[in-house]
Amino acid sequence: MPELPEVEVVRRGLADHVVGRAFVTSRVTGARVARRHVPGPDHLADVLRGRRVESAERRGKYLWLTFAGEGDALVVHLGMSGQVLVEAADAPMEKHAHAVFDLDGDASDAAPMQMRFVDQRTFGGLYLDELTVAHGREVPSTIAHIAPDPLEDAFDAEAVARLMRRKDVAVKRMLLDQGVVSGIGNIYADEALWRSGVHGRRLGSKVTKRQLVDLLTAAQDVMREALAQGGTSFDALYVNVNGASGYFDRSLDAYGQQGKPCRRCGTLIVREQFMNRSSHLCPRCQRRR
Repeated sequence: MPELPEVEVVRRGLADHVVGRAFVTSRVTGARVARRHVPGPDHLADVLRGRRVESAERRGKYLWLTFAGEGDALVVHLGMSGQVLVEAADAPMEKHAHAVFDLDGDASDAAPMQMRFVDQRTFGGLYLDELTVAHGREVPSTIAHIAPDPLEDAFDAEAVARLMRRKDVAVKRMLLDQGVVSGIGNIYADEALWRSGVHGRRLGSKVTKRQLVDLLTAAQDVMREALAQGGTSFDALYVNVNGASGYFDRSLDAYGQQGKPCRRCGTLIVREQFMNRSSHLCPRCQRRR
C-alpha cells in the first residue's frame, strides 16, 4: 500500500496540474469506487461537476482536494493499487478507470486534459466529506482521529516519543498506529528502525526517549529521501500523476533485503513475521534486549 512519500508525490502532481482548474464534467462509474460516498456514484459525479479545485492536501496516507467556496473536500483513497493520472483527454482510457474528470483549459495545455482515478483492485475510492479542524488544520472529518505525520509542521517528535514511552507496546506496532503517528507503513517503519538501530519488537516503555526521538527523526529522514526519488515502487501499480514510477526501492537498507549483508556490519538481513506482515532487520545492529 502506498505510504506517505508515495501519496505526497501524487499530491504534488495534483497541486501542479489540477489545482486552479474546474471539473467541467465528471463521470464516476461503479458503486464500489464510491462505496464510502453514501448517496452513490451518480450523486458524487453530479455534485463535483463545475467545482474549481482550490488545493491538494495530505495528512499521512490520506489525500484530498478542496474546492473554492465549499466546506467539504473530495477524499481520494488510493488503497492498494489506486492511481490518480492527469492525461490528455484523447489518451487511451485505462481498463480500470473508475472516475474521469474533464478539466477546464490552461494556457500551457496542448490538448484538453482529464484527471482519472484508476484502480485495478478497487480497494481505493472517492468520497465527499465535510471539513473540520484537527491537530491545528482543516481535514476531512473521517480522518480527524489520525495523528500528524512526520513531515507536517504540527509534528512534535518529543511529544510522540513521550507517548510511546508510556506504552508497553512494541515500537513497530506504534509506528504503524495512525493514531500515534500517521503515514508510516511497513516499508518505512523497517527502514527507520534499521537506521536507528532499534528492534521493532522492543516495548516503548523499555526504549529511552532519546532513542525514540532518533527513531522518529530517522523516519522523517528516510521519507524525505524517498520523496526526492519519487517514492518506492515494486510494480507498475504505484505511479505519479504522469504515470512514472519511483525508484527509492534501489536505496532500501532493510525492507525486502533478507539474505543480503547489512550495509553497516555485514550481517545478513533477516525477515520475521510481525502483525500478519513481515519485518526486515539486522540481528546484530538491532538487538532485542
